[in-house]
Amino acid sequence: MSDRDDPVTIGRRVQQLRSERGLTQRQLAEPAYTPAYISTLEAGRVRPSAEALRHIAERLGIAYEELVTGRPARLATDLRLRLTEAQRTLAGGEAEQAAEQYAVLLAEAERHELVDVQAVALLGLGECALDTGELEAARQYFERSERALADVPLPARVPALRGRAVSHYLAGELRYAVYLLESALDELNRSGLHDPDALLLLYASVIGPYMDMGAQARAAQAAEFALALAPQCQDPALVARMHRSVARTLLAEGRIAEADASLAKAAELYRTLQIRTELANCHWMRGYVCAQNGELDRAEGELRQALDMLSAGRAALYSSQVAVELADVLHRRGKSDEAAALLQNVLSDALGPERGALHSAAAHRLLGIIAEDTGDTEAAEEHYVRALSMLERAGAAGDLADLCRLLGDLLRRTGRVEAALDAYRTGLGHRTAPGTTTLGPAPAQPPL
Repeated sequence: MSDRDDPVTIGRRVQQLRSERGLTQRQLAEPAYTPAYISTLEAGRVRPSAEALRHIAERLGIAYEELVTGRPARLATDLRLRLTEAQRTLAGGEAEQAAEQYAVLLAEAERHELVDVQAVALLGLGECALDTGELEAARQYFERSERALADVPLPARVPALRGRAVSHYLAGELRYAVYLLESALDELNRSGLHDPDALLLLYASVIGPYMDMGAQARAAQAAEFALALAPQCQDPALVARMHRSVARTLLAEGRIAEADASLAKAAELYRTLQIRTELANCHWMRGYVCAQNGELDRAEGELRQALDMLSAGRAALYSSQVAVELADVLHRRGKSDEAAALLQNVLSDALGPERGALHSAAAHRLLGIIAEDTGDTEAAEEHYVRALSMLERAGAAGDLADLCRLLGDLLRRTGRVEAALDAYRTGLGHRTAPGTTTLGPAPAQPPL
């Protein structure tokens, strides 16, 4: 949209405002202009000068900007203040309430053709949909936000692009998520658009998909780049997210104390910023770290706290994923019945092949182990096969190899040796080159 509307639109607006105020064309025109000029202007047959429009705006008692654009004075400022409030609501874990605020703001921004505000509102709606587990809706919001920003440089589009990649990742589409993130990284670095915030957001976001695909080397390198970029980043929430992502690579390398320290930094930043959902995710990750280190009592406490915080904010998908992690800890602590009930509940309510595919597979895997413990090999096999299908579709190499081992062992114990060998071969096929994937060349690197 240009700085001012076309002459016909302005003419109609002048006529409407003049009529609402009960002014004649002569009263509006005097003393600087004639009634005939106002008549011609209202008919849209003349392009009024800025001086004429300022005179008319003063006579009508409105701001010049409102007369030439149709937008009330200070509208953009007011909308941005309300966007900040919606962001604060979302940070507090109230995704549904924040979505209502963003929807109202989006409608107003569309009515007044404020494209930048539209893009931010759509981004917020996408983040709300991620929190509530509506992955398809989230993807559409992020795509619309990207389209609204089609004419701006790539760094400004990165948050929406990252959101779209995360929605694919949570749906189990790991390779496509990595493709989106790597393509953006490559374009930023090759074209010299070295925006620290944009690069840090992309590197922090690609670590999870890399790890799930078995690309540990790339994950470690992304973490290295993220840590190097952090001092240049102006957004403390983004730095906190980076620390949370980097902790996963540290844990994979056996650097448990460093992973815990990284999570402590993230948690402190989130507490300061009062970002409740991300703070809950820190408790979630710390619970995972504790579980990997054998501190099951502490792990259960961290995961229960994360689950309580996410459930209070109605973050359905994330709550279900934490519940799967908690169920694993409960099973390891001898509370298998409680673990099985928790898993069945989340599988029936929230998780599935298209929604949290990796954690859905993990739930079926654990239910298979619990069924084996009770001697129900038929149920165990059913759960393993379901998990296998999801992991193959997602391309989660490490988890897939482990599951094939479990399924192969079960088939061998029940006398189906050939089927067991097939399962083992499937797992070995994904482990022949540890740390590699079907990904293409790594993206260009930042000039660190």
